[in-house]
Amino acid sequence: QFTTEIDGVDIHFIHVRSRHTGALPLIMTHGWPGSIVELLETIGPLTNPTAYGGTAADAFHLVLPSIPGYGFSGQPTGLGWDTGRTARAWAELMRRLGYTRYVAQGGDVGAAVTDNLGRLAPAGLLGIHLNLLVPALRNTAGLPKNTDEEKAADAALKVFGATGNGYRVEQSTRPETIGYALLDSPVALAAWMLDHDTDSYHKIARVFLGEAPSGNLTREHILDNISLYWLTGTGVSSARAYWESAHAGGGGSTPPPVTVPVAFSAFPGEIFQAPRSWAQFSYPTLSYYRQPTRGGHFAAWEEPGLFTAELRAAFRPLR
Repeated sequence: QFTTEIDGVDIHFIHVRSRHTGALPLIMTHGWPGSIVELLETIGPLTNPTAYGGTAADAFHLVLPSIPGYGFSGQPTGLGWDTGRTARAWAELMRRLGYTRYVAQGGDVGAAVTDNLGRLAPAGLLGIHLNLLVPALRNTAGLPKNTDEEKAADAALKVFGATGNGYRVEQSTRPETIGYALLDSPVALAAWMLDHDTDSYHKIARVFLGEAPSGNLTREHILDNISLYWLTGTGVSSARAYWESAHAGGGGSTPPPVTVPVAFSAFPGEIFQAPRSWAQFSYPTLSYYRQPTRGGHFAAWEEPGLFTAELRAAFRPLR
């Protein structure tokens, strides 16, 4: 684990180099209410694939940074740390680490950071992998809604907008208000973090009722993640990151397109399972699409083996 100052903020990151020759550098970004905790179980399979059913040709050098305001990274004291600025910081981080060619991955907030990284297209970025279709989450206008799969995705997004995104509205508009509870009470923090989306809420809730965990969403891992927020006092600074992105500059201008290859994995338990047509519409450079059989919003955390297999397959053509 390391820290380095980028653009005035201390950035914490885990850096694990593979022992395999020719390993492909990969930077992965966590989301909210996750953290680097949700990615820890992927480190072994990604960096040492021969010990986890893969081949040496599947190896990655792995960089796992904590978003500013999250975990062990510094809490910004000025305005402007939206996901675009974080993407620029990640490009600088990979440059400092000496990686002249690399790939990137992200889900949730990490998907927004990785989407921005793809649009930034810094020197050396070969391609990106996402497991949340951020453009559709923001706006479904123009997306096809003809097939059963497309209609189901649209319906799921409408349900989320009507009953499931209270945290998103609050953190995008009044993060300091909820922040008093998040810094004052570990119970408030836990409740706020656990009630994120219906699928993961039920999976996490039942393990605290004594039922078997869904994949790696164990009591210990859930409490590790909550404790990381509590002990670092980052409940409000992570919430404020939503406000930053909601108030990012640009005046409604059209962002540049993603020109690098894009891979997408549509996990069944996600807020909505994005159809291939939606991924292709959002990213004309789509080079890989698959619907895994298990996993939800916290795909890397819940199903690290399945998630690792997706990344190996998605990035294999770019090596």
